[in-house]
Amino acid sequence: MTSSLRDSLDLIRVVRPEAGTTALEHEIAAERASSIGAAEQKVVRALSALKDASGDGGAQLSAAREAVWGYFVQRELIGFRRHADVIRDLAIPAEVLAGLGAIPSRKS
Repeated sequence: MTSSLRDSLDLIRVVRPEAGTTALEHEIAAERASSIGAAEQKVVRALSALKDASGDGGAQLSAAREAVWGYFVQRELIGFRRHADVIRDLAIPAEVLAGLGAIPSRKS
């Protein structure tokens, strides 16, 4: 937290202590929204690349699985446990869902 924000929060607490907590909660909510929005956009880009892939699309499939996995983890961290709506809304293919959480083997 920058010192100017800290100074502002200290001043708010002196005048109205509960307002300092509210300001901090607002900042946290904004960060959560930004984080989940970025994760969703990563999924959208990965699914688009998978759809446009030629050949076997193995790398794009792995990238899509990783993006969806990360997005689901972000959603669960903020309390969203059900993913059926976003699976439908983002049209996440079964082939992506089937491999969530799997760690691809590394070629040596």
